Amino acid sequence: MARNIQSLERAAAMLRLLAGGERRLGLSDIASALGLAKGTAHGILRTLQQEGFVEQDDASGRYQLGAELLRLGTTYLDVHELRARALVWTDDLARSSGESVYLGVLHQQGVLIVHHVFRPDDSRQVLEIGAMQPLHSTALGKVLSAYDPVAHSEALESDRKAFTDRTVCELDDFEHILDITRARGYAADVEETWEGVASVAAPIHDRRRMPVGAVGITGAVERLRPDGELRPELIAAVRDCARAVSRDLGAGRF
Repeated sequence: MARNIQSLERAAAMLRLLAGGERRLGLSDIASALGLAKGTAHGILRTLQQEGFVEQDDASGRYQLGAELLRLGTTYLDVHELRARALVWTDDLARSSGESVYLGVLHQQGVLIVHHVFRPDDSRQVLEIGAMQPLHSTALGKVLSAYDPVAHSEALESDRKAFTDRTVCELDDFEHILDITRARGYAADVEETWEGVASVAAPIHDRRRMPVGAVGITGAVERLRPDGELRPELIAAVRDCARAVSRDLGAGRF
């Protein structure tokens, strides 16, 4: 059995302690409550403070939870609400399109898949929740890069790797694609990331009309693009799904 890392256990206990009871605690209070030497407690607090998980009041020297924990908690709640609101609509999209549906959010210079609905047939498929996709070559990534300023900056700063001979890597060309994405309200990936695979995605906005994710379908090129052009009914279905989820999140009509 793998052994737990003691320093992480102590840090977690410290955060739980600060989350309950009094708003602020002194070093002695924390060390005593956790049965730690003051030096050990101070070292852990200093590390947590450097990471933004703990803040120290300048006047009293007492400690409290930091803003970074609030940011992480808000991110979790946003993603949880996004998935919950999207469940019915993504199921409907999979049924109407006959293709796999993915819900993605920005995470660490890429797209994190937070929900995946299988293609509604009997083929063998692998659940990809938790998988990462690149920002510059996938439909989900292009949508996030086009609508989310943070994603846009991260896409520009990242190594835009060529996955196939169709991948757009040059900055000017990539920016042109983002302009087109914003103009038409959706993004496409036709064999730019995987040979023989195409995808279409559209943005999801929250009640503040801020982009919080993207939803899209992925399938074989011959199904999504049988005559050399993406099937318009699939594009319309993806955009309708994105609008429906956005409305459920309070964004109103787009």
